[in-house]
Order: sequence, then C-alpha cells, then structure tokens
Amino acid sequence: MPTARPYWKGYIKLALVSCPIAVYTASSSGERVAFRQLNKKTGNRLRQQLVDDVTREPVEAADKGRGYEYAKNAYLLIEDEEIESIEVESNHMIEIDSFVPRDQIDERYLDSPYYIGPNDPVGQEAFAVIREAMRGKGMVALGRVVIAKRERVIMLQPWEKGLLGTTLRYPYEVRDSKDYFYDIPDVKIAPDMLKLAEHILQSKEATFDPSKFVDRYEQAVLQLLEKKQQGAPAPKARPFVAPTNVINLMDTLRRSIAEEAKTGAAPTTAAKAPATASATTNPKKAKKRVPGQGELLLPIAGRKEQPKPETKPVAQPASRRKSG
Repeated sequence: MPTARPYWKGYIKLALVSCPIAVYTASSSGERVAFRQLNKKTGNRLRQQLVDDVTREPVEAADKGRGYEYAKNAYLLIEDEEIESIEVESNHMIEIDSFVPRDQIDERYLDSPYYIGPNDPVGQEAFAVIREAMRGKGMVALGRVVIAKRERVIMLQPWEKGLLGTTLRYPYEVRDSKDYFYDIPDVKIAPDMLKLAEHILQSKEATFDPSKFVDRYEQAVLQLLEKKQQGAPAPKARPFVAPTNVINLMDTLRRSIAEEAKTGAAPTTAAKAPATASATTNPKKAKKRVPGQGELLLPIAGRKEQPKPETKPVAQPASRRKSG
C-alpha cells in the first residue's frame, strides 16, 4: 500500500462479509503552479485575518466557530463536538446497497475518485472476494460513505488489485441540460455534408492516452516566471482574433480535408475521403505517419518530463499551498 496517509479508514461490507479498508485520494492538484498574495510596496507575504462583521475587531483562531443562519442575521451556534457526535453507519462503514450496470451511471454524476485497499492482512481474503465478484460482470457497487462531513453515494469497481471508488453527486447537484439546450433548433443535415464531417472525425481517431495531456497554460506561466527571474521583460498579450464565420459549410469541410492531406495528418488506417471531396484534395502523396501517432505534431510530455531549460529554472517549493 502507498506510504501516503489514508484519507478515510473504515470497513466495507457486503451482506455478512466485511473487511477493514483504507481510502486514498486518487487525484491531486499539488503539482499546479500556485501564487502567494504579496504587499506590492514591501514584497512581503500577506496573511488573512478574521474580522468580526459588526465590531470590525480581529478575531483569534480560538474564538472562531460555526453557525447556521436560521433567520436574517440570526445564527444557531454549532460546536465541532456536536457535529462529530452525529452517528450514522456510513461514518465508519461502506455498506454495499446494490449492484448496477456501469453503463447506466450518468457521467454527470461522477465526482471524485479514490483508491481503496485492504487495511489489515486479516481482511485481505474478504476484500478479494468482494473485488473479484464484481470483476468482469460489467457491474459496479453502490454504497454510502461520510467524507468531509457529508454522506455521499460511492460507486465501487475493481481496479487492478484494489477498488476504485468514485463519489457521486446527488440529483439536486446536477443541473438539467434542458435549461441550456432548449433553444437549439433541430437542423436537417445534408448526407454529403455529414459524410465529409465523419471523414474528418475518422482522420483524427486515436487511442486515449492521458500521458500525452499537457497543460499549455501552466507551461506558459512557467516560461513567464523564468523570463522574469532572468530580468527579461514580460511579453505583451496578443489580441485574440475570433475565427471568421463559415459562409459555405460544405466548402469549408472540403478545404479541411485538403489541409489534412497537405500536412499528412490523416492516419493510414483512415477511410478514403468521400467522392464529394476528392476533387479538392491535394494530389500529392500524403506524408506517411507513424501508426498510432496523434494529431499534434510536437512532442507532448508531462511537466515533470520536460527538458530542463539552459538557465536555472524558477525554484519550486516542496509543498505548494494556494492562497485565496
């Protein structure tokens, strides 16, 4: 098991079978660039301070509490001990309530991922039984767990030697798409136009490879910091030029296919362009591409794998903390 501290510890239960488990966060934002709030005059870091909304006097950390506003400017003070005294089974136990087909889970309900593994050698067999009972069935388990003082529905599925738990949003947390798509008209698409668009999509087919994801904005921020560290002036922002409106969609689709042929971007496994577009494509032989190569022509690597610049990079703190 990883050396990181568990985010949650408890038990998983299927009928009368249970075993101790540890839950770890499966995602992290700790590698992102973070900035501190500073005093522009002195260059010193700023600290936030709590202030009483009525007296405007500073409040010490020991005097900070929480309350529920039951009327305008009327609060019911709640102590931490009172919140912690609330006992529901999901505080310490993920009890599997049901199994459902994975493809029935609406993607909009997926929230945060967690890795789940056995937390005691005694319970490893029971854990394996629960895990393998789900594997290959196309089913996921649904249970409940209290995380960050909220009970959440959690979806469990086999993941390598452990389980992947994904908390789900409640229906009231998911907005209705009809509120945003109600005014989109029904458009009848010409068959030839659809074939051209489908050909462009097929020419860009690739396998999902998250290792190729790169945060270009963060890369630009790091380059800016390196230039400032070297004393170079910061570049001025270039004005954004909006794309021109498409007047003839059919002609634009044909030109798109022609551009694909010029750059050799279409994979060798792609189907031939429809006859409606063959007259406008470049007659020259397209450049042969490496099988499986994606659309981007520049090498893509994660930030940790980027080549080191010639100058000394901006020092990165071992632990970044975001400030408000």
